[in-house]
Amino acid sequence: MSTASSEPLDIILRNYPVSVLEIKNESYKDKKGVWWIKTREGMWILKKISNSEDTLKFILGAVRHLSSNGVNLPAIFKTTNGKDYVNLKGVCYVLSEAIEGRNPAYASSDELNLVVSGLAQFHKSSAGFFPAPDTKPKYHLGLWVEDYSEQIEDVNSFYKKELLNEGTNKTGEVIIKEFPYFYERARIAIDGLRGQDYKAWVEKAGRTGSLCHQDFAAGNLIITRTNSLYVLDTDSITVDIPARDIRKLLNKVMKKSGKWDRNLTRTMLARYQKVNPLTASEWRVVKLDLMFPHLFIGAVNKYYYRRDKEWSEDKYLQRIEEMAAFEKSIQPLLDDFNSILPF
Repeated sequence: MSTASSEPLDIILRNYPVSVLEIKNESYKDKKGVWWIKTREGMWILKKISNSEDTLKFILGAVRHLSSNGVNLPAIFKTTNGKDYVNLKGVCYVLSEAIEGRNPAYASSDELNLVVSGLAQFHKSSAGFFPAPDTKPKYHLGLWVEDYSEQIEDVNSFYKKELLNEGTNKTGEVIIKEFPYFYERARIAIDGLRGQDYKAWVEKAGRTGSLCHQDFAAGNLIITRTNSLYVLDTDSITVDIPARDIRKLLNKVMKKSGKWDRNLTRTMLARYQKVNPLTASEWRVVKLDLMFPHLFIGAVNKYYYRRDKEWSEDKYLQRIEEMAAFEKSIQPLLDDFNSILPF
């Protein structure tokens, strides 16, 4: 396994017209890495990309399109040969502008408004983008029914095994207790996604172009001194309808308080609608995506596949219980969703 110190950074940086003064590693996970590069020309960020070169070309094309349509993204530093990245033995590296500022705080209404407006602008600006034929895009458009069905049935298989397990532990007991409710909610959501609302939005997105960031959250956003919002970490950009990002941001914000807040949800939807208006049909798809228990399923999946090797049994149990309680707190809002729509 390679380490951050074994990366050929000197060879990579020779491809750029800069005088390097200092290099500091920010993070590293074998196939991915981030370094701060201090140069005479300024501070930059070097990223080792885990995506293939063809997928990187898709991401960079999306970034160029978004930047030219009003989204603030770090500038890409071109090599001496005018390229947007360095490919060394099949591994790609990108040098980009280091943005000075701070992460937004959801607790601040002004900053949360800036985040929601920024997400809406991101989606609005993605219109007109279509992946170039020589790229390999990340793609989720139109695939929700199959994907969500696979996710819930995977957990259902573990649930059935727990029912047959005479010596089930406390975590298993919680899953046995909670899963039937979430299974029913997931099936209702999936059945809804088989309807015309989802199909129509997918077809529209296919005609007009539509991108999702997939992690449009405070940790990937910077507010500058001039109160501009910059969007970072575009490695996961995918072709999909905006509902994916809207659901993820709502979950991130609401989890901070441990439960869903009707008034805050209404405020966030209204702010989004001002920048990138959705139709009543499209908001119904957002509701269906919120109905699907992504967080509960994720916690149970993480437990059975032991995706975090350092977590104890108690930690997994705590996570599952927290996500079950949080997911249930949205039910009153789902039951009266029309009351919070921004119309």
